[in-house]
Amino acid sequence: MWCLRVSVFGLSCMACLVQAQTPAEVDPLLDNNTAAPHVAAASEARGVLRARDQAMLASELSGRIVELPFSEGETFKQGDTLARFDCSAYQAQLNAAQAASRGASEELAHNKQLASLNSVGRFEVARAEAKLAETQAQAQVYQVQVKRCSVIAPYDGQVVQRKVQRYESVSAGAPMLEIVDNRTLEIHLLVPSRWMGKLKAGQTFSFVPDETGQPLTATIKRLGARIDEGSQTLLLVASLPKADGLLAGMSGTARFEALK
Repeated sequence: MWCLRVSVFGLSCMACLVQAQTPAEVDPLLDNNTAAPHVAAASEARGVLRARDQAMLASELSGRIVELPFSEGETFKQGDTLARFDCSAYQAQLNAAQAASRGASEELAHNKQLASLNSVGRFEVARAEAKLAETQAQAQVYQVQVKRCSVIAPYDGQVVQRKVQRYESVSAGAPMLEIVDNRTLEIHLLVPSRWMGKLKAGQTFSFVPDETGQPLTATIKRLGARIDEGSQTLLLVASLPKADGLLAGMSGTARFEALK
């Protein structure tokens, strides 16, 4: 603003002009037309898809693999044989134990018959009963070992990686097959711990996998049990709707509505 003094017929007056405000001086927090405040941006976090059902199957006994029908990426059904060992030695031991158990059963029946005729005492009957129990226990042990000769699929899924090959000999506990069920995927996110009081089970948000670019509506299932003291983050687990083309290991961005 600037002013000018003017004298007319011995009289003076003051005239002032006001400088117009330029657009650059308008409040930047207000829109030029509506003068409404800007809306806060949505909060984002990175996450990864993980399968609820995934496992590394290991050998429960030592032996040579004679059957390994599924390769990486192939699908299988629950109950399919994923691996089978050469168990001829275990089967022979089982057969011997079962034969011994049948003999002990016959001996017990014979002693009971003699005891009814007072031809043998109660000690012989008790000893025959103990022998039968022992042979039955041995048969059960070999039966378990024979059952372990076949690795059965616990659920429908796919083979991620084969750690062994057919005809290889492996020791007990050696990893053989990594499997996964991509139908049971969840989102695992690490969100700032300060969001903890603003997120709850049942709340929905948008998740966009990098590999597909298609937005999905996810639902929060649960929050983690502890906060990482180093990064000040909290684990968040969310469920996904069924969708084709999703695989465990995919990563993406989660977008939450503005957390006020």
